[in-house]
Amino acid sequence: MRFMVMVKATRDSEAGVLPTQEEFAAMGAFNEQLVKAGVMEAGEGLHPSSRGARVAFSGKDRRVIDGPFAETKELVAGSWIWRCASLQEAIEWVKKCPNPMRTDSEIEIRQIYSAEDFGDALSPELRDREERLRSKMQGRAD
Repeated sequence: MRFMVMVKATRDSEAGVLPTQEEFAAMGAFNEQLVKAGVMEAGEGLHPSSRGARVAFSGKDRRVIDGPFAETKELVAGSWIWRCASLQEAIEWVKKCPNPMRTDSEIEIRQIYSAEDFGDALSPELRDREERLRSKMQGRAD
């Protein structure tokens, strides 16, 4: 199973406060453990929402909303993609993570859909197309 593991934003992360050298080192050591265990597939931090935008959809209309966004507790400051046998395994890894922020913080874990989750809605043709796209993306990542 694959999981997206999201570090929730804080006032500091939204203000652009960067980690200290010690905080970078601690998170780097944790990421190294994840890689050695074959768990981590990707991981990145995000700039504050003030440097981003949202696109709102209403039928055929699109509306751009520039950041920053008001509800910090609903924002993501960074994420990983992990491959774990279960949600419980992902939880156990998160519990080993150094606090990603200087203040109280949260990490959210959500399972990523796999092709099998979509049943008949993902026809063999659509499944083949998805697999070709994934192969192309993987080729660029290597």
